[in-house]
Order: sequence, then C-alpha cells, then structure tokens
Amino acid sequence: MYGLASAQFPQRIVCLTAETAEIAHLIGAGARVVGVPGTARRPEAAREKARVGGFTTFRVDRILALAPDLVLAFSDLQKDVVRDLIGAGVAVLCTNQRSLDEVLQAVLVIGGALGCEPAARALVQDMRDEIRQVREYSSVWPDRPRVWFEEWPDPLIAGIRWVSELIEIAGGRDVFAELREARDAQGRVVTPEAVIARDPEIILASWCGKPVDVGEIAARPGWERITAVARGEIHELDGADVLVPGPSLLAGLRRMHEIVQTHQARTC
Repeated sequence: MYGLASAQFPQRIVCLTAETAEIAHLIGAGARVVGVPGTARRPEAAREKARVGGFTTFRVDRILALAPDLVLAFSDLQKDVVRDLIGAGVAVLCTNQRSLDEVLQAVLVIGGALGCEPAARALVQDMRDEIRQVREYSSVWPDRPRVWFEEWPDPLIAGIRWVSELIEIAGGRDVFAELREARDAQGRVVTPEAVIARDPEIILASWCGKPVDVGEIAARPGWERITAVARGEIHELDGADVLVPGPSLLAGLRRMHEIVQTHQARTC
C-alpha cells in the first residue's frame, strides 16, 4: 500500500494574482491560502494574508518560506516565477484565460484542484446568471453606443478580449472588437488617429494600476472631434473591476452597464 487513503487536496496555497486569491476564498478554500500578491483586495480576508510580491515581481524565497503545496498563477507574464518555483520543486497551476468563457473555465479548474468543485460550479452559475441578466436587459436597447476602452495611454492599447466582451454585454459596441483575438498587448496597439476615425461615443479607461488622467485624454491633438470627448463621456474604471480575470469582472460589468444606460437616457 502506498498511503493513498491519506492523500488530500492542497492545504497551503499561495496565490500570485488577485483573482486566484478571490476565487479560492469564494469557493471555501480561503483558510488554506497562506500568501497573496500585494494587489489582492477581495474579499477583505485576502488582505490579511502574507504578501509575496506584485503581479510580475515576486520574492521566490518568501514564497518558499510559506511552504506551499500549490501555487496558483496566471498567464505567460508570470512564466519566470513559475519556472523558478517549479525548479524549486513546487507544484504550480497556471491558468491563461483571455475570454469570459476562459475565466469561467479557470474557476472550475481551480475549484477542482482545491477539492471545491461543487462550490466552483455554483460560483460559475451565479456569474453566468448575472451576465445573462445584463445581456437580456441591454438587448432591447435600439442603439448600441460606440465604446473605446483604453488599457494603456502610451502607446494606446485597446481592451483585452474579456473587456471587449463585457462592453458588448453591457450594451455598447467595442470600436476595436476585431483586436480581441490578440492574446498579448502588442497586438492591441492602435494609433490616436485610428481612435478619432472610429469616433467613440463613450471612452472607458483603466491604465493597469496607474491613475487615469481624464484631462490628458481630452487634450490629445484632434480628440476634441471625438463625440465622447465633446460630450464629456470619459470614464475611469477601477482596474480591479475590469483587468482582473475573475469574479470581480461582474463589478466592472455592472459599472459599464450603468454608464451605457446613462448614455442611452441622455441621447434619447
């Protein structure tokens, strides 16, 4: 016998991203989380865990000192720390979601790895239900305003796929929807002139942890011709709500929906 009867799911979990920490807590594994990144904000209990670094800068020695039996990571942007942890003999689960469907799948994968599949399935169903409700509500609007989402100002970077999908669910029309297929930021770089040409009616911005300068956006050469600028429709979104690919995206969806709904009321 090999003692398989005593095998158990991971008991000491280190999360390298905010969404993995949030998912672990929401599916009932929060007590097993021993380390989180400095960006972890939700739920409140996640903030009380040991901090192990930022999104791409981590102290491997600090992670190893927590003696994790599983590290949860996200995307190719963390490939270096993932490599180092695997080299040190640590088990790592790294998801790489870009679309909303992949976000939901990541919840299920993490839930299965932590032995919390029923709770993960329930969380996914709740997320699907809210997405469906917002989609149905906005589907009856006769017009879908043109929306430019700005992920970074220099160079200008359009929204990642899940952001583009959220815009459409919220009732808007992403003016660079064709770029959603690009899995990295370099594939979503656009020129200021291209944004002017698409003439968005709403501008949404979240600059990856850097405060958005609404005045700087409005003052760009030629942008006074953009409908959104002329009407004062420039809105900063909290990056924790739109750039973290986990359950918090629903907060971003609700905020987008409010903005589009207000726009619809003003233009009717």
